[in-house]
Amino acid sequence: MLSARGIHFGYRGRTVLAGADLALAPGELVCLLGGNGAGKSTLLKIMLGLLTPQKGEVTVGGQPLDAFARREVARRAAYVPQVHAAPFPYTVRQVVTMGRLPARGLFHAPGEGDRTVVERVLDHLGIGHLAERPYTEVSGGERQLALIARALAQEAPLLIMDEPLSGLDYGHQVRLLARLEGLAAEGYGVLMTTHDPDQPLSGCHRVALLKDGRIAGDGRPAEVLTPDAIRLLYGVSVALLRDAGGQAIAFRPTEGKTACSP
Repeated sequence: MLSARGIHFGYRGRTVLAGADLALAPGELVCLLGGNGAGKSTLLKIMLGLLTPQKGEVTVGGQPLDAFARREVARRAAYVPQVHAAPFPYTVRQVVTMGRLPARGLFHAPGEGDRTVVERVLDHLGIGHLAERPYTEVSGGERQLALIARALAQEAPLLIMDEPLSGLDYGHQVRLLARLEGLAAEGYGVLMTTHDPDQPLSGCHRVALLKDGRIAGDGRPAEVLTPDAIRLLYGVSVALLRDAGGQAIAFRPTEGKTACSP
């Protein structure tokens, strides 16, 4: 269990987080929603120990996160950033192999065990055919899968992802979300941020809403994601669409007309 309690943080006098609480356990897929500038990325970085909260505590397995060395943290939680620009044209395999650094150390060449792990995660995510392609030349969806493979190569049970579906076309979003659901089913804990309230309806076990520096709601999507909650987060009125079986499937705006309206 990775848990953040009572987290306070601000930049240059501006309060970003004001008592946020959030937890992640193995086997669950959690979506964190919030408007632009709500502090989603900041909260993720604090939960990973990349930023130090001004108040509050992060624990992993019940122990304070700051009691662990960076390599120990990396063995427990892996990070998939929102934006990643490779400084050199590494191959996809080389990018994924970087995930073995916490296990082997910076000054040790990859061993046979490392190569076995890398090949396993490449095959597991279905990108083995991209292994020798330059990371800078594959598609956005393929780069996201490579970054997830790098995180899996750390063999950490928890995956923290900052908008992993951002910038991907609809097909890549659907396929990647299905893979994240599969990882949760295998026992990984997955925490991802998103701006799209439709995405948690299809596969997340829990959804957390970040508003005014605090978690304004945390629970099953069917219970937390309501039209009132969307209005609170984004300031727009929406209706919740359901399928023939009554399952919530999407939100649609109810105010004004869009460019596609008749």
